[in-house]
Amino acid sequence: MRNSTKYILVAAITLFIAVVAVKLCTNIEGRDEDRMNDRGSSPTPLNHLLENSMSDSPQTKRFDSAVLRFMRYWGIKGGSFALMRNDSLLYAKGYGYSNIEDSTLCEVKNIFRVASVSKLITAVAIMHLHETGQLSTQDFVFGENGILNDSLFLDIKDMNIKKITVEHLLRHTSGFRNPHGDAAFNMELVAKFLNRPLPLSMDDMTLYATKIRLRARPGEYYNYSNLGYIILSKIIEKVSGMPYETYMQDSILAPIGCHDIHLANNYSDGFRENEVNYYEVKEAEPVPAFDGSDTLVMKSLGGNDVRGLYGAGGWVASPVELLKIVSSINKCPVRDDFLSPESIDFMTPYDKNSKPAGWAQTNSSTWLRTGTMAGTSALIKVQKGGYSWVFISNSSSWNGPGLARQMNREISAALKKVKKWPEVDYFAISPTH
Repeated sequence: MRNSTKYILVAAITLFIAVVAVKLCTNIEGRDEDRMNDRGSSPTPLNHLLENSMSDSPQTKRFDSAVLRFMRYWGIKGGSFALMRNDSLLYAKGYGYSNIEDSTLCEVKNIFRVASVSKLITAVAIMHLHETGQLSTQDFVFGENGILNDSLFLDIKDMNIKKITVEHLLRHTSGFRNPHGDAAFNMELVAKFLNRPLPLSMDDMTLYATKIRLRARPGEYYNYSNLGYIILSKIIEKVSGMPYETYMQDSILAPIGCHDIHLANNYSDGFRENEVNYYEVKEAEPVPAFDGSDTLVMKSLGGNDVRGLYGAGGWVASPVELLKIVSSINKCPVRDDFLSPESIDFMTPYDKNSKPAGWAQTNSSTWLRTGTMAGTSALIKVQKGGYSWVFISNSSSWNGPGLARQMNREISAALKKVKKWPEVDYFAISPTH
């Protein structure tokens, strides 16, 4: 009897402790939730508020048919298009399949890897840091007097590297050569050169830049450089004191109104819920995984370290939000720009002897930014008449970067089939919380 009483007492005490613990956990969770509410939640991204059907109209059927013909000819599984005129979003639609395996159709909400279109986003951030006095485009990057004067980067192979400025990196005139091929897509060779294990970090790639000799003195030679824009990503981290993605989302993208642009993940199990699948050409063969494992994978599914490209090619986005960025850096008087007219002019020189910053090509009639890698191709075009548009595919082509040129040619021709676009502005839709 005495033992029964003892067991009952122990059980009662245990139950009491459990109840108290549950209450404490509930209170803690409640306080955490209150803190989240105090900070506020991100608005629903605009691309999630729009649907394909909203852009259906009789006057655009010929355009839709032309886009689908173009996609069939080039073997593009899925794509997304958005059109803006004078900072008003007129049209946004997905075509084909975001996931061909389960026949999921592309919708406006879908996001895609945008490859080198990422460089435009990075350039906007650098110009914002310039405008706010946190750096100058004329600042030196390396050496004791450079922005990246950390001890890790001070053992410099070529003293001309100390003459590289932020502007040189923006305009691809830093003088970098490629002794191991494009460093961003040959990280195994870079790792062997540095005697470091894969995967390589942003610091590793920046260190690599200090260990090679330049092809030319900074400012004298144009050589397209993914490495240069990875270094710009490191500069953003150093100057802001924040991780690259965090600074970009909080200080650049959110103020512009973009809430569904993220750094990519390399494997499909890390894709965003509304991210498309990626498709390579039939002849594509598996390659060693980016992380140094013995696994053989496709380039678009872990072969390339897409996330490790950072500001050179690491972002995923929708055409709708990319046009949001364009609307903030185009000097159109309809809406306020995120950057000053001086910064926009700096990025878009019309002199053929001056290279653009962030953009791939600029002249008095057209600004272009393209991006291509295994499984994706993207194009932003700003043209006469106040029109700007974006097309992104989830498929690569046998002609590689040439697919973006075909996009420019064939979609530009398709746009002429529409005599009058709908008088709407989907940018005016208020994001919900």
